[in-house]
Amino acid sequence: MIDDILDRMTLEEQVSLLSGADFWTTVPVERLGVPKIKVTDGPNGARGAGSLVAGVNAACFPVAIALGATWNPQLVERMGVAIAGQAKSKGASVLLAPTVNIHRSGLNGRNFECYSEDPMLTAELAVAYIQGVQSQGIAATIKHFAGNESEIERQTMSSDIDERTLREIYLLPFERAVKKAGVMAVMSSYNRLNGIYTSEHPWLLTTVLREEWGFDGIVMSDWFGSHTTAATVNAGLDLEMPGPARDRGEKLVRAVRNGEVKPEAVRMAARRILTLLERVGAFEKAPDLSEHALDLPEDRALIRQLGAEGAVLLKNDGILPLQKAGLGHVAVIGPNAAEARVMGGGSAQIAAHYRISPLDGIREALSNANSIQYAAGCRNNRLVNVFSGEMRVEYFTGRNWSGSPIAVETADVGEFFWFDLPSAELDPSDFSARMTAFYVPAESGEHIFGMTNAGLAKLYVDGRLVVNGFDGWTRGDNYFGTANVEQRQSIHLVAGQRYEVVVEYCALGSTGEGINLTAVRFGVEKPLGDADMAEAVETARAADVALLFVGRDGQWDTEGLDLPNMRLPGRQEELIEKVAAVNANTVVVLQTGGPIEMPWLGRVKAVLQMWYPGQELGHAVADVLFGDVEPGGRLPQTFPKQLSDNSAMTGDETVYPGRDGHVRYAEGVFVGYRHHDTRGVEPLFPFGFGLGYTRFSWSNAKASAVQMGSEGLTVSVDITNIGDRRGSELVQLYVRPLAPTVERPDKELRAFAKVQLAPGETGTASLVLGPRDLSYFDEKTKAFRASAGRYELLAAANAADIRSNVTIELAKEWIGEASDRAI
Repeated sequence: MIDDILDRMTLEEQVSLLSGADFWTTVPVERLGVPKIKVTDGPNGARGAGSLVAGVNAACFPVAIALGATWNPQLVERMGVAIAGQAKSKGASVLLAPTVNIHRSGLNGRNFECYSEDPMLTAELAVAYIQGVQSQGIAATIKHFAGNESEIERQTMSSDIDERTLREIYLLPFERAVKKAGVMAVMSSYNRLNGIYTSEHPWLLTTVLREEWGFDGIVMSDWFGSHTTAATVNAGLDLEMPGPARDRGEKLVRAVRNGEVKPEAVRMAARRILTLLERVGAFEKAPDLSEHALDLPEDRALIRQLGAEGAVLLKNDGILPLQKAGLGHVAVIGPNAAEARVMGGGSAQIAAHYRISPLDGIREALSNANSIQYAAGCRNNRLVNVFSGEMRVEYFTGRNWSGSPIAVETADVGEFFWFDLPSAELDPSDFSARMTAFYVPAESGEHIFGMTNAGLAKLYVDGRLVVNGFDGWTRGDNYFGTANVEQRQSIHLVAGQRYEVVVEYCALGSTGEGINLTAVRFGVEKPLGDADMAEAVETARAADVALLFVGRDGQWDTEGLDLPNMRLPGRQEELIEKVAAVNANTVVVLQTGGPIEMPWLGRVKAVLQMWYPGQELGHAVADVLFGDVEPGGRLPQTFPKQLSDNSAMTGDETVYPGRDGHVRYAEGVFVGYRHHDTRGVEPLFPFGFGLGYTRFSWSNAKASAVQMGSEGLTVSVDITNIGDRRGSELVQLYVRPLAPTVERPDKELRAFAKVQLAPGETGTASLVLGPRDLSYFDEKTKAFRASAGRYELLAAANAADIRSNVTIELAKEWIGEASDRAI
């Protein structure tokens, strides 16, 4: 059928398939029965075609680092199945997920969107996610291919990575997704790889991806991430997104007729697009692109289970789990207590069905006689709290708010990110909007108004210009680098008085600087000060236990900018110190998208890392704190004692954050625990670390053979739950070459198994290894290579806790082939 369609297509029609129709859909060819399909952002939900901050509600699942902390591929596969259902509810056939870039620096703004610092753990979870999604007839899109481990100058930065490091660390998850999961789509990254944009990188897209790995799906650009016509097509980029065409269309037709692109290259790319449509069933039944909310009880239950499964108990001096019956006064404190920080920022955002805050979850769990008192203590938001309340939004043609509005609508949140405008008469590059609302402060005093805008905007309070985002506007660090730095101004407001707030916004039009977006966000808040800190301390002093919820939110952990450091923002460290000084039973619950420094660690009784676990946050937190379920998580990323202990933080700006458009991955394969173990840098918490509520005994590891053969071998460890609660234990298997012929990490994760056991129950962790698990990538022979000799297999609870080992031998050197599918 596909050959018949291609034979009947004109060159122009084939070319039309190679660009999007708009932001989210492909181009149909109606005369030949080729339908359009829709794609939707992931990876922790399916947003549909709505804006980043609005649209049809969707189920909000845990972010990727929280999934990495589960070390549970079976559960992640179930999530993939559920998210495929969410994608269908948004009329989408393609999900833009998973993200498998590696945790390199600890400061990447999208660290939360990625699974782990380890490529093997990343690969196993990505394969499970993809298999779940694609089992439901939805195509998964693995991203970002490749070398996108920072948000700094991400649209132009060259990630300079040697081939061994690429093959062993950064490409492995993509390789396994192709060979093991049969992923249907790959998204190229924004950055350059060794000087060449990945969207036009022949070695990456054709030599490695298609010829070596055998990938037969489509490669699409990240949004606005392609830059040329002939170079992208010739390199193997099939789909330019979003549409309408920028560098394809008539430009590509001319390139074919001028001999810059062979007609066969266009036909092959069009074939791959048509094959994708066939694989997702679009020819059998044209997709219904309409959207609706899908709020299923089984999704709610799965999100709650995943939240607890990924919760990592980092410290516990016997205080957890809390006994509900014995609790009297409970202090719930901190900026993340009453706010439900359920997801990170950027393109991963969705309009969640609901958000359960920790305070809500604890109140529900302690609904009997327990006394709960709340105090925020301080704030941790990067941007001023967004405006909340009913407002009138008027849209005008042109940029001067003149004439009658073309469209009028209402909104209840002061953030607008326009992919689509409410009327076809409005030109996205030449329109204006006026938002009118009223604000009634609860308290008198200084209030801060803040605004950031991709475009030009002014904010007025009772007719007075308060925030000027118009004059002197320049690009800054918001909305993927398309909006200015947030402009702030404080004014005195009187409690109970009604103030008119008006924001006038106009589009900037194309600037020729990469991505151009239209967005505005404005807010108001009364700053918290010493009195609020003192209130929190007094609340803690009077309580039997102080539950302190701190961390970051999606304004910090977000696409478009890296973190400034690895410390808790604002006055949160001071809050922890002061609360712990007056209450010996202080439990810190963290929500961050990656590691943080903990100078206060020795002063608190327990630390629980919850990440951003989705809409059931409060329920999952309460489940773990009160022992209804086990904290099942183990760290997917090393927590260093200080930022300078990270392998990328050498003090050389060419290594991080980059200089003159290049960032050197000078640490090579020594990323995360590979660096800490090999270089003798003691971490705060090692890779794979996590505590539970029960105890286990381990048998010594046993190998099924003393020699590694081509068929591989199995290592088994018997685990017995010797405690009085049901719980899980994670067995990690590392490989250590005893006489390496090249510099290699001290040990590398090659397999893992999570065992769930009732009290007194014994189970067996079976871990399978093959010859490639002993190998490194040899740049001279361009192949994975394992030298003959002895290897130690280490059964470990985490990278710093080796429980037993067994030595095996590889009798003769093993050399893999690029096309070898036994990975």
